[in-house]
Amino acid sequence: MKRFLIILFIFGLSKAGFSLTSNDSLVSMAMNQYNEGAYNDAISTYDQIIANGYESSEIYYNKANAYFKLNDIPSAILFYEKARKLNPKDEDILYNLNVANSRIVDNIEQVPDIFLKVWWNNFYNMFSANDWAKITIGLFMITLFFAAIYFLSNRRFTKKIFFTIGSLFLIVTIFSFVLSYQKFYYSIEHKEAIVFQPTITVKSSPNNNSVDLFVIHEGSKVYITDELDNWYEIRIANGSIGWLPKSATQLI
Repeated sequence: MKRFLIILFIFGLSKAGFSLTSNDSLVSMAMNQYNEGAYNDAISTYDQIIANGYESSEIYYNKANAYFKLNDIPSAILFYEKARKLNPKDEDILYNLNVANSRIVDNIEQVPDIFLKVWWNNFYNMFSANDWAKITIGLFMITLFFAAIYFLSNRRFTKKIFFTIGSLFLIVTIFSFVLSYQKFYYSIEHKEAIVFQPTITVKSSPNNNSVDLFVIHEGSKVYITDELDNWYEIRIANGSIGWLPKSATQLI
């Protein structure tokens, strides 16, 4: 049994190493295909990388660039948005996303947020989920350091000081952990989508015979607020709400 477990462990490491090497070679292949102008081939290679279970903002960003070169703007916007979810402060992603959004029909004005929400969003998006997780680990280690001094010290004043400081760091650590978890949850949940139908009429209820509310076009971003059978209830940037068939969108 012990020998079997050792062999299984070595096989697992070998498989993981092979997977990393394989993905690295595929990334290089995709980059070469893109540089040679073979954008469809590059997209297929990036699809293979993602199918292998590997994703990153760089992969999505490069795939979006390939779609943009093919003038497939909705697909480009979709993958720029996927890249932004993983790396919300990357200037190249934000710039190219803005360029792609300037190429679509709809120019929906964003409802202005209140100051506190703008401030919170800027703070929340300062770091990715991985960065918030690293910050949480660092804060936790500092908290443990102060806790150790508290328990090892024999002086009442020292224990009081380090208990207070340690308690503050514990609160900040919990806060950072919550942000990290929220970021991770946001990165895997699908509450946003891109419209992929050239023109679609948004309905008042999940029924083709319901009242027409407004029209949006391919490339527009919608926020999913509810779903029923084959329909999404959506909200657009200006606050308008209605229902769309799921088949008209692709989830970010």
